[in-house]
Amino acid sequence: MLKKIGSLFFVTLSAGLVAAPVAMAAEEAATGKGNPYVLSAIMLAAGFGMCFAAIGIGKSQSQALKTGLEGVARNPGAGGKILTTMLVGLAMLESLAIYMLLVALILLFANPFKAMI
Repeated sequence: MLKKIGSLFFVTLSAGLVAAPVAMAAEEAATGKGNPYVLSAIMLAAGFGMCFAAIGIGKSQSQALKTGLEGVARNPGAGGKILTTMLVGLAMLESLAIYMLLVALILLFANPFKAMI
């Protein structure tokens, strides 16, 4: 049941990420500001990049948390070391999502493909 709900959530999220950029690109093309296909491709790349980054980071962080809790359950005396190491690892994983957010924002606002538009 939980797998079905998760799959439905990600399908809905993906549909939202597709619909919004296409609508924004169509609006910009209607005002005569650029090529709608290039704008759509750039916005879709930013949206799907963030979507896949969030999915990957979420799965990785949940696996790290699960493994860390199993380690503490097996050896409660090492809980402090495991917690510290796990938190550093989670911070490193989260930085990957922040880097993808930075790339998406660069694509959307400081567009390096302005010559194509």
